[in-house]
Amino acid sequence: MINLQTLSTLQERFTGGHRLCAGCGAAIVARQVLLAAGKKHVIVISATGCLEVSTTIFPYSAWKDSFFHSAFSNAAATCSGIEVAYKSLKEKGKLKEDIVFITFGGDGGTADIGLQALSGAMERGHKMLYICYNNEAYMNTGVQRSGMTPLGARTTTAPVGRIQQGKTESKKDLTQIMIAHNIPYVAQTYIGNWHDLITKVQKALSIYGPSFINILTPCRLGWGYPPEETINIGKLAVETCVWPAYEVENGIYKINIKPNPPKPIIEFLKCQDRFKHLLKPENSHIIDKIQQDIDHKWCILQKQEWLSSYPC
Repeated sequence: MINLQTLSTLQERFTGGHRLCAGCGAAIVARQVLLAAGKKHVIVISATGCLEVSTTIFPYSAWKDSFFHSAFSNAAATCSGIEVAYKSLKEKGKLKEDIVFITFGGDGGTADIGLQALSGAMERGHKMLYICYNNEAYMNTGVQRSGMTPLGARTTTAPVGRIQQGKTESKKDLTQIMIAHNIPYVAQTYIGNWHDLITKVQKALSIYGPSFINILTPCRLGWGYPPEETINIGKLAVETCVWPAYEVENGIYKINIKPNPPKPIIEFLKCQDRFKHLLKPENSHIIDKIQQDIDHKWCILQKQEWLSSYPC
């Protein structure tokens, strides 16, 4: 696997000069994912979203690799078609070069609008890596709630007022949904640990078949924090177990980082404006519910790791 010295010598494949926000986690994701590809020829497919609209301002592009823009709903299907065409050309001897396919999508374009296309691509077994840069809302269109928005978070469509205190539902567990497809490799990682992220991308690109990585991607605009805190907030998510860093390779679970002991979830919530209403005494029961859910899911994940290590 790559080390920091080697990483520093690689040519940047995602350039500066784009229009993403200062401190944007999506830019960090794109940069590190493409660096992890090393010298491989990459075709990038991107669903509509912050990452796409801010990096492809006609006639300019921040992508040095081949780039295909797709709609919100069909990025995985688009990648499937390109991958099948590539295999056909290679079988006919019309193309010699080895190419890898990486699709980027936000949580809305992945877990909601694009879930059907993603599920189909994974089930069919296309050799592709799908990256969800998960900022937990529809940030590009005005910070509306998505299926990945956590309980209690404030968005423009899950407001704070007399009727409700942010989102009233828990978020989908997208990583577990992808694990249920029985694909060779699924991982969850985060902004704040370049080694964990890059190692998982390299592993995903090395396998034959579909792979999926869910990356927690703090959004300084939608989450409400100073732009220089992006990395720290990513680390806090793992330290509080609200976002465990783990991978599932051929059905075997491995938790990559185990906080000992985990920090209380209040440490993660209090540094973001989207949760500041939860700090009021009358909303303490919501924080208690969030903590209980985290503790329960962390316990289940540890059991899954233990059970999967013992073959039936």
